[in-house]
Amino acid sequence: MTDTSNEMIHVENLVKSFTLHNQGGVTLTVLENVSFSVERGECIILAGPSGSGKSTLLRSLYANYLPQSGKVEVRHDDELLDLVTAPPHVVLDIRARTLGYVSQFLRVIPRVSTLDLVMEPLLARGMDERGAREKAATLLTRLRIPESLWSLPPATFSGGEQQRVNIAMTLILDYPVLLLDEPTASLDAENRQTVVDLINEAREGGAAIVGIFHDSQVREAVGTRTYTLEEARKAA
Repeated sequence: MTDTSNEMIHVENLVKSFTLHNQGGVTLTVLENVSFSVERGECIILAGPSGSGKSTLLRSLYANYLPQSGKVEVRHDDELLDLVTAPPHVVLDIRARTLGYVSQFLRVIPRVSTLDLVMEPLLARGMDERGAREKAATLLTRLRIPESLWSLPPATFSGGEQQRVNIAMTLILDYPVLLLDEPTASLDAENRQTVVDLINEAREGGAAIVGIFHDSQVREAVGTRTYTLEEARKAA
């Protein structure tokens, strides 16, 4: 009998299509019978040309998109739960405690300071304010966000600074599963290396990671395995 206790993500026969209402209702199938698994301590690189469905797959893993069929199972409280059929309150609990997601876009509440934004996930889990503040300050310092900016809302920051705040808001917690959509895209070499180090530390700590990285050096630095969507489509 196969041991699946280390399996954190299990995707089976996933199909996702979109109806183009402005094109006469044409249906575009983006993901077709996608199947793969990710274990603890793995970082799977999603590969394939533009338009092959990498971002669609990542959003389906986070339950932002509802597939037409198939399974997206995530291990939550030591049980594989299917995000496709899970009720909304279960999906929200999985996102809060198990499934971390770094997108390419910063979505924050205006006028809330950077430090408060990074602290918030820790406070929501019950950490005291002093401990949350110290941990957030340590991570922001490591990501080279100047202390002079911590009291400001990140919507006013540069693109690279916003992306580093985005990363801090997720990596401040030790999520068992991480979904990363181009987390290093707008970063310079020094900050890119810091994020690579943080990703590898999470993986070495047991996190299961699925990511999109267009930078070949970053892929080589963090990836343990590649899943190519173009090959999956041909095999379907």
